[in-house]
Amino acid sequence: MLKWSTDDDIWLRRIAIDHQNGRKDKTNTVLLEKILINNLGTDEFFINKAIGWSLREYSKTNPEWVRAFVDKNRNKMSNLSIREASKYLL
Repeated sequence: MLKWSTDDDIWLRRIAIDHQNGRKDKTNTVLLEKILINNLGTDEFFINKAIGWSLREYSKTNPEWVRAFVDKNRNKMSNLSIREASKYLL
């Protein structure tokens, strides 16, 4: 997944970003963070949307982790990713 997360093919990168969706408590946050960091700073809509969706989904299980990730990486994240990630955070 780490290799895919840096591939030139945006669809492979998107698969890497999305691959842990739905794992809830079994989410590997170390791997998820590395994959997301590998994809920050892009103008690619589908990558930024996937980052936000992935974080939004995980926020249902671990909102503190997602909040900390967004706070730490806000300056590298697109507004779309932040908006999607923060949807369920209070």
